[in-house]
Amino acid sequence: MVKDIQDTVHPFDAGSVTGLLPARLRVLALGEPTHGEDTLLELRNALFRQLVEEEGYRTIAIESDCMTGLAVDDYVTSGTGTLDEVVERGISHGWGTSPANRELVRWMRAHNEGRSASERVRFAGVDGPLEMTGAASPRQALTALHGYLAARVEPGLLPCTADTLDRLLGPDGRWTEPAAMMDPARSAGQSPEAAELRLLADDLVALLDEQTPHLLAASRDDWDRACLYGRTATGLLRYHHWMADASPARLGRLVGLRGRMMAGNLLALAARGPVLVHAHNSHLQREKSSMRLGEIPLEWWSAGAVAHAHLGDEYAFVATALGTIRHRGVDAPPPDTLEGLLYALPADRCVVDARRLSAVLGDARPAARVSPWFGYAPFDPAHLAGSDGIVFVKDLPQL
Repeated sequence: MVKDIQDTVHPFDAGSVTGLLPARLRVLALGEPTHGEDTLLELRNALFRQLVEEEGYRTIAIESDCMTGLAVDDYVTSGTGTLDEVVERGISHGWGTSPANRELVRWMRAHNEGRSASERVRFAGVDGPLEMTGAASPRQALTALHGYLAARVEPGLLPCTADTLDRLLGPDGRWTEPAAMMDPARSAGQSPEAAELRLLADDLVALLDEQTPHLLAASRDDWDRACLYGRTATGLLRYHHWMADASPARLGRLVGLRGRMMAGNLLALAARGPVLVHAHNSHLQREKSSMRLGEIPLEWWSAGAVAHAHLGDEYAFVATALGTIRHRGVDAPPPDTLEGLLYALPADRCVVDARRLSAVLGDARPAARVSPWFGYAPFDPAHLAGSDGIVFVKDLPQL
């Protein structure tokens, strides 16, 4: 059995990853089971560099705010701003402090220097302007979409003025109220102003669609951004609506809406060429995702599951599994778990052919590992056959 398992394992590099996958991909999804570990981000960076140099990839998307990520893309493509500025304000969730994220942005800017537009690599945030504790005001996305259209179409076609939007939006604090995540009554998402904004946002997106031939001919990049503004504005208004809902479906609806926003961004990126996306395993897996928020169990279809439903074999998912994170109290895995089987092998880092390993194990499915730390989600052995590969890291050091 040990030799059979060893036969499913390959050294970690881009060739080993792409060798497990269909020839033509639109999305290569690389998951991680925990956040904030630069070793995993360094592996991501190395994989992306190889994919750019050897496979023609031009876009990387990470689990970060899609709106603030535009500043990072401007920097890597045209040098707008400084490295310090764009990493600090362009990468959300507090991950701008990561040395590996900073190195990714630095390398992308250096790679693009002197290259034509078609050869440049691009950066994107795939997440919405959301945190576990709340959501951003729709102001930035909604006013950016209105401004884009106001500069390019007949004024009479616009459903409202910028002043009307400003009046309806009101102070941003009413949208970002921290207590609203757990108390629907504190949310502005079902106010009369929010209802009117949802209709206006829908009209603005419809106008954007109607004017696509004219707008696309002027600039594909500008049109792509306007579509992002539209997805984000309507997505945020929908998210705020459900934050104000008091039904038992509320929290499940919110995690599903976040997945939908991520999927929309991912599919838009895939439409312009192959993309490497990096996020938590639970956001990228094909199977239904689940979590517990306190005592409340939640299930939703992840961004990866939705993207796979649209792209079919042009979507591939490679999970990451870990042996130890000793600085987080995660010691060597039990030998009857998937991580335990891989931990017994000599390789410190490797790529596993997940479907072949599933066939080798047959009915002898490994036990599910239980994490002593809430921030690490072990690989679910039931997902083995539904994954294209697994990157296994034996020991995660504290950097």
